Amino acid sequence: MRLIWKYVRPYRWFILAVMAVKLAGTGTELLIPYVLEHLLDHVVPSAESAWPVVAWGGVMLLLTLATRFLNVTANRMSVRVARNSTFSLRRDLFHTALNLSGRQMDQIGLPSLISRMTSDTYNVQSFVRMIQTMGIRAPIMLLGGIAITLTMDTGLAMILCVMAPVMILLVSFVSWKGIPLYDGVQRRMDTLVRIMRENITGIRVVKALSREPREMRRYSEANAAMARQEVKASVIMSLPGPIVTFFLNVGLTLVVLIGARRVNDGLTAPGVILAFLTYFNMILMGVMGLNRIFMMMSKANASANRIAGAVDLPEDLTPLPEDRTAPAPSGDMLIFDRVSFSYDADSTGETHGQFLGEERQQCLKEISFRVKRGGSLGIIGATGSGKTSIVNLLMRFYDPQEGHVFVDGKDVRAYDRDTLHRKFGVVFQNDVLFADTIRENITFGREVSDPALRRAAEDAMAREFIENYSDDYDHESAIHGANFSGGQKQRLLIARALAADPEILILDDSSSALDYRTDAALRRDRPAGVLHPGDGRNPCPSRRGDDRPGHP
Repeated sequence: MRLIWKYVRPYRWFILAVMAVKLAGTGTELLIPYVLEHLLDHVVPSAESAWPVVAWGGVMLLLTLATRFLNVTANRMSVRVARNSTFSLRRDLFHTALNLSGRQMDQIGLPSLISRMTSDTYNVQSFVRMIQTMGIRAPIMLLGGIAITLTMDTGLAMILCVMAPVMILLVSFVSWKGIPLYDGVQRRMDTLVRIMRENITGIRVVKALSREPREMRRYSEANAAMARQEVKASVIMSLPGPIVTFFLNVGLTLVVLIGARRVNDGLTAPGVILAFLTYFNMILMGVMGLNRIFMMMSKANASANRIAGAVDLPEDLTPLPEDRTAPAPSGDMLIFDRVSFSYDADSTGETHGQFLGEERQQCLKEISFRVKRGGSLGIIGATGSGKTSIVNLLMRFYDPQEGHVFVDGKDVRAYDRDTLHRKFGVVFQNDVLFADTIRENITFGREVSDPALRRAAEDAMAREFIENYSDDYDHESAIHGANFSGGQKQRLLIARALAADPEILILDDSSSALDYRTDAALRRDRPAGVLHPGDGRNPCPSRRGDDRPGHP
């Protein structure tokens, strides 16, 4: 709940106004049965004409209109607060997602991040909206109904006074038991989102291998597990409903029985019984409203804790002062100095997620190399040998457990993140084209002039096929570049890396889908200062039966 208060606090005065309007609307609603009782028991018996009855009927009509106006106004104001606070929450969560380190992203997981951004924020938004309106209306209905009935007939009101605490304790106890269950529901949702995302992303593989029935079973099992958890939580949280209704119906029966005898004995007026029945229904709505509040609070509390687990993560890879980093050995552009790295350990070397006695899997061990200014380096190795990990360390998505990485004569840990990343133009192994124009996919929001854009496309051997489109650089790309061939996508990605004229170009398996002719032309025109790990070309053809030319 601390997270929710953090985001609604800027609107606290507006929320107080919402609650004041809702309080006024609930107060006018509570007055309607009281006016009805007065009309039946006092006005009608003593009225010599119809005008007093019409006048008091007009009062009831005005109270009804005022109730509707005030409640609608309060509901609209509460929606505004919920919308604005959730907007800020989603913005900060998205900002956090963009700035997570590689290790933090591995820890949370992309499916969990998606469900926190969607279903969890929706639960928080629903709670913020409800607590401003139902949080006022429900207790006022309950306590106000009891207070007014006490002024009408103390004997009958004692029935409510006995039942109300029992019902409130029941609702509170059940809600307390149900809160932990909704955390399990959201974890099941993470699994469901993961399976769905895997199948949407890999739909071609699923279809090509005719594994649709298997994937449907996986999804159905995850969906059924989440449904069972949701049903369990909902059943527990719904228990107060029928129990409270039973208690109140027993109370209504007692009011009718006892009230009939009191009316017959002349101790109670008939209008009081009618007003009591109305107030009983209002009290029932109040108790059920409290039950709904506790249910939403349970969901929102579980969701807020999950969101806070991401938003409140400390910045993992903060820049270090230069006096706390190692000095660069020489003026080479890139230097790896005895670097060792493991994904299951933090920068201190502490392991995470290991079984007892299991040796940590080293991804890189005492790796050293240098790349001079204007030079290039090609890295060849088997799948999983750590080629992409070198790129991750070079751009400081992770920190090594041992050794140092230097870029342009400076330890990467001393760089501001954006300053470091602007030195690189990079094409990752599994890179992405966005659903936007070719121009926006290449410039990617950077200040790139039109001549520089065309030059980058030409250097990447992409200009010819781009300008064959009638709308050339304004041609729309589908999601993940589905309307381009594999080679076209790779050339667009290389053009993106070249567009900002970077000091260092990193190509991680970036030409595997290119034909021989295009690849040869691209390599011949490739600029200096290039690091290309796992570029898909073996310099020793006899090892892979590949008679194509390699690279140094």
